[in-house]
Amino acid sequence: MYTELDSIEYARQVFDEITHRTIYVWNAILRALSLSGYGEEALSLYRRMNQTGMPSDRFSYTYALKACVVSESKFSSDWRGKEIHAHVLRHGYESHVHIMTTLVDMYAKFGSVENANCVFSSMPAKNLVSWSAMIACFAKNGRPFEALELFREMMLESGGDLLPNSVTMVAVLQACAAVSALEQGKLIHGYILRKGLDSILPVMSALVTMYARCGDLELGKNVFNQMEKRDVISWNSLISSYAIHGLGSEALSVFREMVQLGLSPSPISFVSVLGACSHSGLVDEGKMLFDSLLKRYGIQPTVEHYACMVDLLGRANRLDEAAKIIADLRDEPGPKVWGSLLGACRIHCNVELAERASRMLFELEPTNAGNYVLLADIYAEAQMWDQVKRVKKLLEAKGLQKVSGCSWIEVKRKIYALKSVDELNPQIEQIHAFVVSLSKEMMEKGYVPETKVVLYDVDAEEKKRIVLGHSEKLAVAFGLINSSRGETIRISKNLRLCEDCHTFTKFVSKFANREILVRDINRFHHFKDGECSCRDYW
Repeated sequence: MYTELDSIEYARQVFDEITHRTIYVWNAILRALSLSGYGEEALSLYRRMNQTGMPSDRFSYTYALKACVVSESKFSSDWRGKEIHAHVLRHGYESHVHIMTTLVDMYAKFGSVENANCVFSSMPAKNLVSWSAMIACFAKNGRPFEALELFREMMLESGGDLLPNSVTMVAVLQACAAVSALEQGKLIHGYILRKGLDSILPVMSALVTMYARCGDLELGKNVFNQMEKRDVISWNSLISSYAIHGLGSEALSVFREMVQLGLSPSPISFVSVLGACSHSGLVDEGKMLFDSLLKRYGIQPTVEHYACMVDLLGRANRLDEAAKIIADLRDEPGPKVWGSLLGACRIHCNVELAERASRMLFELEPTNAGNYVLLADIYAEAQMWDQVKRVKKLLEAKGLQKVSGCSWIEVKRKIYALKSVDELNPQIEQIHAFVVSLSKEMMEKGYVPETKVVLYDVDAEEKKRIVLGHSEKLAVAFGLINSSRGETIRISKNLRLCEDCHTFTKFVSKFANREILVRDINRFHHFKDGECSCRDYW
């Protein structure tokens, strides 16, 4: 009763006064604490329960695993979760679908995809919650292909007996958004309408985001406008949709409309709208929004908000102001803030500040290869080849590898991944030949390869050969070869779009008379008639 009344303190007092505790009493307090976010306290009591010799049942295991997820100490919770997993196996609960599903969910929250998949695969029986948990695990941990494949597998294996619920739909829509699978997303939208799931707010908000991240902002706006009810998450979806398309003024307008309607913006609302200002160069507007966080809305700025401000000022080449924000912080800025500064230094080739930011990042994220690569990029642009070699040796000494560029494209409802080195694609030789042919044609029309993006101190011709192998160019060529004339080409990329691919795609959009949408790790680039929607500000 006290739990339902959110009176955890009273619930704990009642528990402490009970002298003879049955398993039902222990489960009641474990449930109360774990569902209310008191993970550490719940795990401490769970240890006490084990020490008394009280055997766990399916409820005890479930609440203890949930406590691991909400615990503040994520590192220790990970191994404690594994201990409970071992306990479950030793006591013969591996066939209990509810416990195993909770295990899948726990590993998913920790980002342990392989462990989650191992548990899921070993389950003798699976229900809708099990399938949905694993699909969500793939979708939220950078494995969208597996999420979509598992969804298809669920539908085939169940023969229609398992009807996806709102949780399943949100995860599948997130997977579609991750790889710009617009046509598959439309099929999911149709299913949502047929099954009457279009009245569920999280599903509709996910639909808005999916359409926007697949490049069709208009459809996303239509979904939003048709929603009978909207919460702050729905509005955040629309704000972030404008942000990723670089439409800062529109994002600001939606933010103001939400406030005028009486909804209180959340911390995520500010992250979205500040990001929109950053990609549109709206520095003054962004600064005013940041100042209003605490003064007007009573929201204490978080690391994410400070990272947005550093990014906003850094992109506008106001690096001294960005550095001052970091210097004035009372607490340790953290990798997100320093990462924003390093990214800005990459745009404006500020070696001194980049070295300062990278030193901090190397301490905070010693295994993040991306920070080393960014610094090497900056040294390469400054023609500091000895320093490039030094950073590469650091990477090798730590056993780290640069993340390979990968681009995805949807053609005839199938998703294709293109990489610089790809021996599995049967068209790869044709694609490379087509890129070379395209580049020669573009050079006759004024295209000059920007080889400064190459981190190797090699001759000019070799640099040109390297940039021609970038995955974005291969995806553009694949789209031109395999799609109909006049059809829009939609590509998503796992890294920031490089300057040469950006220039190359502008030329292709003009002389091939195609609209080409490329979503990189930061935002959308809409290429049409030789121009890009970002106006070369990204």
